[in-house]
Amino acid sequence: MPDSQSNQNLREEFNRWATEGRGEEMEHGHWPITRPALELMGIGQDENILDAGCGAGWLSRFLSKVVAGGRVVGMDISDEMVRRARLESVDLHNLVFIVGGVDEIPWEENFFDRAISVESAYYWPDPAKGIREIHRVLGDGGSAWILINYYHDNPHCHQWGNVLNAATHLLKAEKWVAMFREAGFVDVSQCRIPDRTPAPEVYEGRWFRDAQQLADFRREGALLIHGAK
Repeated sequence: MPDSQSNQNLREEFNRWATEGRGEEMEHGHWPITRPALELMGIGQDENILDAGCGAGWLSRFLSKVVAGGRVVGMDISDEMVRRARLESVDLHNLVFIVGGVDEIPWEENFFDRAISVESAYYWPDPAKGIREIHRVLGDGGSAWILINYYHDNPHCHQWGNVLNAATHLLKAEKWVAMFREAGFVDVSQCRIPDRTPAPEVYEGRWFRDAQQLADFRREGALLIHGAK
């Protein structure tokens, strides 16, 4: 089936990110909110895990060492991100990377014990369809964990929509919860994960107005949505 135009646009944008080296930068920026999420997940060493929107593979590589008796599949819409992830992961034999989008995950149903997505879901062309697909590839008793920094309830990120070159969805936390439930997930919950990284005295980037807004953004925290199959 040919890619939709939205998927093609997303692939081109994140291929550009990859060539600029931004995939490798994500670990530094995302680890402060990802580490607490992993602690909540309580991953077992024999589990099979899907990393949806894996970028250059930093989290997939970490997870492959946690699940020494299991398997990790990193998936990204960007073929250039996946190419770079593979190059950095040749010695990890329980880790594979595939090119694909969550609207049609190229994997069998009922396979994974966990699915995690870090800072990817608000880019999905159809988030509800993506959540349904994640539900499909999870086995009974499996769980999905979606972690995002760009959501409506945190007012200090709203300006990102004017900066990003890719289409995004700025949704309320309750909307994400509703999509999980509509996909068939049970025991759906949400929580905030603050970023404890100190803000710089002076901020000169393009994502925030100033250092105070960055500090306020980190204090509000990322949104973590969880549900079980």
